[in-house]
Amino acid sequence: MTFTVTGGQLAEQEIRTYIDALKEQNPDKCIKTVEFTVDGEYVDMKYTYDTVPFERIRRITGYLVGTVDRFNDAKRAEVEDRVKHTIDCGCSLEEIA
Repeated sequence: MTFTVTGGQLAEQEIRTYIDALKEQNPDKCIKTVEFTVDGEYVDMKYTYDTVPFERIRRITGYLVGTVDRFNDAKRAEVEDRVKHTIDCGCSLEEIA
């Protein structure tokens, strides 16, 4: 984790307190960066978390798979022949804006 302080100074204990509060709010995430901006008595804090890698698992033709690269030709044909469903919200972008 890296942190930067701009616009003033913060005591090391104060920085640790802010970072501990972030960890307590989101215990399952790993903090990547923290930027502190000091403005008089106020401290603005911006932070980012590390991304969590994951593999998409789908149920295809009765098997839980991430990719179909190990399927034989028959199973690949089953995947290609599947009906893919979509949802149409019935509105256009102009209606939303």
